[in-house]
Parts: sequence; C-alpha cells; structure tokens
Amino acid sequence: MSQTLPPPVFDPFAPGFTDDPYPQYSALRTGAPAGRHPLGFWLLTRYEDVSGLLRAGMSVEDRNITDRQLIELREQLYGEEAARPRGISMLDRDPPDHTRLRRLVSKAFTPRAVEALRPRITALVEEMLDAAEHQGQGARVDLVDALAFPLPFAVIAEMLGTPPADHERIRQLSGTVVRSLEPVNDPDMAAAITAADAELTQIAAEMIAWKRANPDGDVLDDDELIAQTLLLYIAGHETTVNLIAGGTLALLRHPDQLALLRENPGLTGNAVEELLRYDSPVQATRRVTLEPVTISGVTIPAGAFVMALLGSANRDESYWGSDAAEVRLDRENARQHVSFGAGPHHCLGASLARLETSIALARLATRFPELALDGEVTWNGRINLRGPARLPVSLGPGR
Repeated sequence: MSQTLPPPVFDPFAPGFTDDPYPQYSALRTGAPAGRHPLGFWLLTRYEDVSGLLRAGMSVEDRNITDRQLIELREQLYGEEAARPRGISMLDRDPPDHTRLRRLVSKAFTPRAVEALRPRITALVEEMLDAAEHQGQGARVDLVDALAFPLPFAVIAEMLGTPPADHERIRQLSGTVVRSLEPVNDPDMAAAITAADAELTQIAAEMIAWKRANPDGDVLDDDELIAQTLLLYIAGHETTVNLIAGGTLALLRHPDQLALLRENPGLTGNAVEELLRYDSPVQATRRVTLEPVTISGVTIPAGAFVMALLGSANRDESYWGSDAAEVRLDRENARQHVSFGAGPHHCLGASLARLETSIALARLATRFPELALDGEVTWNGRINLRGPARLPVSLGPGR
C-alpha cells in the first residue's frame, strides 16, 4: 500500500471542520484510513488501528521525532528555540519519568477518592442550577457559562487547593494553550500559544508560592511541579467542559434519547459512555514510533509522529455498526470508546469526568423537563479539544 495518503487528505483547516469534523472523518476511514500526511505526520482513523496504537507502548516524547519535515515545520512556526521539545508534564513523558510523576498525583484520582467527591459535586451542580433558574421563569441561559465551565473548574481548583484566581483569564489562556495539541499553520497563533503558556506558567508559579506558604508536602522540583499543576488545571476542566456541553447538546438534538434518560435514571452511567463515544471531548492524540511498525498494510518508520483520530475511531462503522453516527444511550459496548485513550497514558481524570458529567446530566434532565435549545450553538473553533463555546438553552419551569 502507498505510504502517502491518497485523496481525501485530512484538512482540519477546511471551512466548517471545527463545527462538524465527522463527515471528513467518514471519508478518510473509507478512502485514506492510514498513511503519511503531506505535512509530515502519520494519520490513523479506524478504531482497530487507533486502539492498537494506544496500547502499543510507544513514546510520547517529541525528542524522539526524527522526521526532518515535521521538525522544520515546527521551527518555522514557533522559532527554533521555542520548537525544541521541553514538555515535562506526565502527558509528555515516557517511563520511568511518566510512572514517577503519575504515581505522585494518582491517589487523588482513584475511583474511591473521586467517589468521595460526590456530595460536593452534587452541591455545586445544585448551586449553579439554582443560580441559572433564578434568572427568571423559563430562563434562557448559556449552559457553558452557567454549568459546563464553572463546575469542573471549581472542582479541580478545590482538589488542587489553589488560592482564589482570575478564572476568566485562566479560561482564556488555557483555551489558547490547548491549541498546541492540534495542527497549527498560523505563525500568529503559534506566537499566541507561546505567550499564553508563559503567562500560565507564571500564574502556576504564583499558586505554588502560595501553597508553599501554606505547605502540605512537596516532592517535585519547581519545573516539574509547575508542569503537573498546569496539566491538572487545564486537563481537569477543558475536557469536561466539552463533555458536559457536548453531551447536553447531543441529548437536546436527540429528544427521544433525553426522554429515555428521564424514564430510566439507571441508564446515566452508560449514557455518559455513549456521549463520550458520540462526540469525543478530545478528538486526537499522538504517539512517536521508536521502531518501524506496520498498521493496516502501511509501514510507519521509527521516529515518526503519529496522530490517532479518536473522534473518527469512535464513529467507525466497522466496529460500532451501521448506527455508529447515532446516539443510543443503551449501546451495550459504549464503554469501549477510546475517548480516554488507553495503555499507560489512559486519562488520569476519567473517573472524575464521568462523575461530574453523570451528576450534571442527571440533574439537568430531571430538574428541567422542558429543557430545550434556544438559539444558535457556537463551537470553540478548536480542532482537538473541541466543544460548544456557547450553548443557549431555555430551562423552562424547574421541579
């Protein structure tokens, strides 16, 4: 099989892609499921290929990339110095560093530790829905601002024990920084990412200084501590914002499934899995090959940057069946989605995201029986951490 992708070629900069990438994913799975992109990275779109890659124990460290085309492209966008690999968060490290860093924070994210947060998360959801409802009978609210953003942001801030912060500024900065997780072809955007990363790093350093004045133990050096704090802060809310907002939107666009959830609250857990599958909060992840690997008849050389399209894998008809593009809350194998990744880098916050979303959706569905879309949905314009930026809804009378 040809190594270079034939048409259609993955084009995340195409008009309308960030609003709805799924038609392009479908075309890719059919016509160009695996191969080398003209920009230098390798692309996988089918479920079995993506799932296999995630479990293969490959590298996530950019220093292992040897493809000159990709390296030179990064240097052109970010500048030679800024383009040098420097990620020291656990997201960007291989074992043994990844193992050490993950172990230090994993105790806070075990299923038991997360379940202990249920009363607090429930209280936060009720407070936020109270505030939304008090805007008036049949209140029209932006659900992103009213619930989807403030809930996970408040929870991760409390878990980290951070001091009061400018939440709106951090929201803006983190929204820019996460663009580094997707293809970038604009030097101005690359410069904005670098500037936002520097400002967030300073904010994290100030938070850590505050924590050291109010100590509770410390086993990381300064740079590692800043990197893990930023990772948890950003990953702890950016993805769950997309899940709560995107999941609610999917239910509102499929009223039969929303009715099913109201009729059968015991379905909530599986509903969250199906909504994770249907519209993945993280659309893509990456690995770096350390040795040649053959996938779907395509041989990828060592030192290659491989992008795995999670959002595409989660809609692959060859795995999920002919209704892969539909929401079905009772789908038996919904939990087999790849939205949280797999292998050593399986999402640390998966249990927390599931809990926050299950409580938020259950309370929305039961408290507001007339919940409905009330205006145009605005998407956040991101390729990877994709989700609604504005989700106008009318709540109707609450119970």
